[in-house]
Amino acid sequence: MSADSIKVLKNLQFDKSKWLQMPRDIIIGHDAIEQLPDVCRDLRIGRSALIISGRHTMKAAGDRVLDLVGTGGGGAEVFTSETISLETINEAEEIAKGHDFIIGVGGGKAIDMAKVVSYNLGLHFISVPTAASHDGIASSRASVPTEKGAVSLDAHPPSAVIADTGIIAKAPFRLLASGCADIISNRTAILDWELSHRLRGEAISEYAAALSAMTADILLENAGLIKPGSEEAAWIVIKALVSSGVAMSIAGSSRPASGGEHKFSHALDILAPGRGLHGEQCGIGSIMTMYMHGGDWRGIRDSLSAIGAPVTPAKIGIDDDTAVEALLMARKIRPERFTILDAGIERDCAEKLVSMLYRE
Repeated sequence: MSADSIKVLKNLQFDKSKWLQMPRDIIIGHDAIEQLPDVCRDLRIGRSALIISGRHTMKAAGDRVLDLVGTGGGGAEVFTSETISLETINEAEEIAKGHDFIIGVGGGKAIDMAKVVSYNLGLHFISVPTAASHDGIASSRASVPTEKGAVSLDAHPPSAVIADTGIIAKAPFRLLASGCADIISNRTAILDWELSHRLRGEAISEYAAALSAMTADILLENAGLIKPGSEEAAWIVIKALVSSGVAMSIAGSSRPASGGEHKFSHALDILAPGRGLHGEQCGIGSIMTMYMHGGDWRGIRDSLSAIGAPVTPAKIGIDDDTAVEALLMARKIRPERFTILDAGIERDCAEKLVSMLYRE
């Protein structure tokens, strides 16, 4: 007699699902900012915009954005701030409630604020970077500084990215070099992710990891093309930053682009705030963590040097003792994210890692 007729348990079904959010429109090139009205119409996100920017970035691109959006007849308002904090986010949210969508114009702070505000209010936002300093221009993560260090918040990626290479090429070259270092550090972030997968059973997205690694390799292989004032360099770096952001969207976290080198950077933000740029610190951290992984740390160092990014703490005004303390503190930063720095290194090992950076 068959038992099929008396089964009370449901058949198991494959029900793994995932919601991927990525930018719908990505415009990169000379005078790309002039296509902003067309992008707004294509997205059908409304007519009234709140522009979030800083004082200097308003001059670089924000004023032009205001002209372009204002001529659409829907009206636009500007919120400027030189810092991002819970207070400024709340202020921007109150103003944004009267608008249909948000445009973030500037570097990391303006775009991260636009990202958080739009996420909290359920509004679309458009990313208009004025510099290529980090991969947040297209990612779904936002970094907000607090008294205890930077906090990475869930948000959503921009509905569109409009990166004008003419504007970005005019930004201080240090910002572009920092963006390159941030992307190159993806190489060690992937190694940390794979390490956690092997030792802790952490889930890993092979596709996201491969995309992130490929993005880093583009800059490692084309370091000689990254020059000050070059729109070609801006184009290469922006494409890499967008790809890195997409990899994070696929993974559903910042794992493809954030490992021990980022923990080292966040520790430096606490111990020596305002000295180095985020990407610069990640690049230096990546040299050391690649050494710990037994990989080609010299290749990373040489590529960073060719680009013009710093490769020692001294180059960003940080003494070696502080760098050592940052390596030791790293395990306390986001302890749920296992990296090679969480395996436990002693002070003498940390001192050797920092001194290694100065080898010829």
